[in-house]
Amino acid sequence: MEPMSVLVTVWAVLTTVLVVLLIYRSALSMHEDDQLFLDNAESHLEKEQKQLMVRMNQVRPFVNILGASSGLLVLLMAGLWVWRGWNRM
Repeated sequence: MEPMSVLVTVWAVLTTVLVVLLIYRSALSMHEDDQLFLDNAESHLEKEQKQLMVRMNQVRPFVNILGASSGLLVLLMAGLWVWRGWNRM
């Protein structure tokens, strides 16, 4: 199998997972409130916001790693493409 096709396949899978995680994070952040004015009767809302923040913080490292990996693979594919073009001259 050609190295460029392997790189494109790996990049497509990583980028697809990244997009799914970004959509998930966006859906979580839609339920996030910037400010909460709560009394004792609505203490459950505070717990929900804390759980939401925990989930968003768990997703963040994966988004960062997948985003960096996707970017590096694009640079690697571009470098391989230029290198092959240079050698054909």
